[in-house]
Amino acid sequence: MRTYFSFFVLICVFMFTTSQAQLVVTSTAFKNNGSIPVKYSCEGSEVSPPLDVSNIPSAAKSLALIVHDPDAPMKDGFTHWVMWNIDVKGYLPEGFKNANQGMNSAKQTGYKGMCPPTGTHHYHFKVYALDEMMELDQNNDKASLEKRMEGHILAEGELIGLYKKTK
Repeated sequence: MRTYFSFFVLICVFMFTTSQAQLVVTSTAFKNNGSIPVKYSCEGSEVSPPLDVSNIPSAAKSLALIVHDPDAPMKDGFTHWVMWNIDVKGYLPEGFKNANQGMNSAKQTGYKGMCPPTGTHHYHFKVYALDEMMELDQNNDKASLEKRMEGHILAEGELIGLYKKTK
């Protein structure tokens, strides 16, 4: 009986220490699984939408963001935005640029608006709470940021928006 109890305690400790908190990511511009307004696309101003991140762990030192379109007709999809060292206050106003920005799939630094060639695409705004500030230069992309974040993610969450060209 004592062996079973010890095993149960060990399982509980493992589950508690390996589980991550869930960030809540929202926007005043669109709802989760809702349509992203034209303003934030290649057909509009191509400015980034406002984002609000809550439920950030108190141990977090920074946030990171990756905006990715897995529906894009290219290997591994299309990354629209890579950003790190975002303040843990968790508010990114429209057109946000106050953090380190990396390379998107267009080989540009910063935000690239939605511009699907056909049909409706899903855009994943994925946010990570990290236990440190990241030392990276602007030539880093989604893959290199994801590799650098390994072992430093305290929590994560995402907001998914949909976009289809109007013209």
